[in-house]
Amino acid sequence: MAPIGVGVGSRRRAAQLPVASQHKGERPEPEEEEDDNLWSSILSEVSTRSRSKLPAGKNILVTGEDGSGKTTLIAKLQGVEDYKKGRGMEFLYLDVHDEDIDDHTRCNVWILDGDTYHKGLLKFAITPENVKDTLLILVMDMSRPWIAMDSLQKWTNVIQEHIDKLKIPPEEMKEMEQKLVNDFQEYEEPGKELPVSPQRRNTPKETSEESVVLPLGSDTLTHNLGIPVLVVCTKCDAIGLLEKEHDYRDEHFDFIQLNIRRFCLKYGAALIYTSLKENKNIDLVYKYLVHKLYEFPFHSSVLVVEKDAVFIPAGWDNEKKIGILHENFQSLKDDDNFEDIISKPPVRKFVHEKEILSEDDQVFLMKQQSFLAKQPLATGRPVDPSARMPGSSPRTPSRSGAGNVVNVTPISAGSKKMDPNIKGAASEGVLANFFNSLLSKKTGSPGGGSSGGGGSNLQGSAKKAGHKPVLTDVQAELDRIARKPEALSPTHTSLTEDEAS
Repeated sequence: MAPIGVGVGSRRRAAQLPVASQHKGERPEPEEEEDDNLWSSILSEVSTRSRSKLPAGKNILVTGEDGSGKTTLIAKLQGVEDYKKGRGMEFLYLDVHDEDIDDHTRCNVWILDGDTYHKGLLKFAITPENVKDTLLILVMDMSRPWIAMDSLQKWTNVIQEHIDKLKIPPEEMKEMEQKLVNDFQEYEEPGKELPVSPQRRNTPKETSEESVVLPLGSDTLTHNLGIPVLVVCTKCDAIGLLEKEHDYRDEHFDFIQLNIRRFCLKYGAALIYTSLKENKNIDLVYKYLVHKLYEFPFHSSVLVVEKDAVFIPAGWDNEKKIGILHENFQSLKDDDNFEDIISKPPVRKFVHEKEILSEDDQVFLMKQQSFLAKQPLATGRPVDPSARMPGSSPRTPSRSGAGNVVNVTPISAGSKKMDPNIKGAASEGVLANFFNSLLSKKTGSPGGGSSGGGGSNLQGSAKKAGHKPVLTDVQAELDRIARKPEALSPTHTSLTEDEAS
């Protein structure tokens, strides 16, 4: 009888038995069966561990309009606070860690710019080799719900066009589409605990005889891209602002959700409402991504109660459940045109006001100076710089200066009207000064002969012309002024005293 042994050594000794003893119809020894089972368990464990490692090369493609929060969403999933937005096509990655098997990997994230001009860069994100390992995220800005349906349809058309250009073999494309159909049909609501083990991934689901796969609805997965789709509505905290500023009511938000869910049903997509400001449903987005890409267990339930925190996984929704939304419609109908109900609000006028720039201080002051120079005074009359102010003392001309009276022509009394704006006392003083200057010319000249001769000639010429002598008129005016002592000036008073003496 062969000695008892354990392990590889016993197997080798059993293999060295004589051939004749193996032809006698003897049964295999128990040690051999035990050795075979041990080897099988070792090989099975190694094979399972190799299969349970996190796969590499998974991709996430993020699309949406400019300003919808694509980069901010991925940065939040990364846990990065300080981030910079790129241009064209951004490349980031998410760290994925599996605590069960103590393994980690990186998931590639491609963020396409909001301008369709950059759609040619999709060739770097989705290739024929990695298309089957790609998940599409469509980001929709809830602060601008009027562009929701146009944005979702535009970007799905862009992705569909790019996938068609990849020229994937029909058999492979059919397999990708069928996998989405199976995942949609086999969805089960979380309720029972799933076994947590390394063998949970990459293993076919057990099908029981009792499980029945229902056919898809007429409006379900009618547009199958072959890759899983997730619609993320960002900035859901703006719902309160829409209610205050644009008079949105609950039925408006139900109408928006109704149309988005119908869109998701056509593409077999999941729907999540998020708010980065309030940190709402961000963790839920991460859990759902790793569930769809790496088959992590997922136990989150459906959320349809709160209008700003909706979560509908792929496979749960159908037309009957969507129909619950329009049961409470009062002024709306479920078949109304989306653009007619959720229309873009009019732009306020102050947004387009022309900006006014202030001019330089010196230029402004020069303009004011020029403007004031052209304006007349309040009286409406130009001011003579040589004119004096009323009530000021008159300037007494010099008696000895003969040049002061050379060009003065005697004027008879009453030949010129007095300005009514000038006071009477001042006008009388001016007249007295004028006549005093004439008298000083006659009496103040030395050698009365020449002066007298001049006076005689003046009187003779006046007589010949038939007029009274000028000096006679002057004396008469002085006599009239003398009869008004209150109007005489000091100069006139001193002159009268000299003449009296």
